[in-house]
Amino acid sequence: MAERLAQTRGFNGFSYADVAAELGITKASLHYHYASKAELGRALVDRYTASFGQALAAISASGDAATAQLERYANLYAQVLAAGRICLCGMLAAEYTTLPAPMQAAIRAYFDANELWLSRVLDAGRQAGTLRFDGAPRDAARSLTASLEGAMLLTRPYADHARFVETAARLMRDLIGSPAASTPRRTSGPARGASARTARTPARSTRRG
Repeated sequence: MAERLAQTRGFNGFSYADVAAELGITKASLHYHYASKAELGRALVDRYTASFGQALAAISASGDAATAQLERYANLYAQVLAAGRICLCGMLAAEYTTLPAPMQAAIRAYFDANELWLSRVLDAGRQAGTLRFDGAPRDAARSLTASLEGAMLLTRPYADHARFVETAARLMRDLIGSPAASTPRRTSGPARGASARTARTPARSTRRG
């Protein structure tokens, strides 16, 4: 319940009273489990990080190609957005300077873990020749995470889930690339279109007389 409030309102947008009312308990009962809101916030981030980590582990264990793993990774964000929420740590990152130090450390740990996982997938994909990007895998991982998190935030004002889906798809296309764009294909027969017509029509001599 508190997680949903944080994902939809932000950490500073709800109080203990809001959580207690949603759960149908007293504030005193809530304080019994979490002495302070900061303690509750740290617990929320830790639980969210653990849950997301399990999802990433499941993707890794699937044995899918790097391209498929990245698509499944982006879909994790899409599922959160489809439920009317924002990535918890993405939401909290916007409030970062107002949060207690323990929560700040937990948020950084979440993004560090994401970047490490993505770095491994991106590196494996590039070595396999299925992914294309410049620079270090860690830099590409940071760019991808920032793009997906930003896309989630910018989708909210429009309440249009398709905006995120389209952005994520473009990010995937940019990473997958197309070798054909830079390397001519070899064909076993005549080329199509104008080239095919040229192949069928004997060249005319330019000599006269």
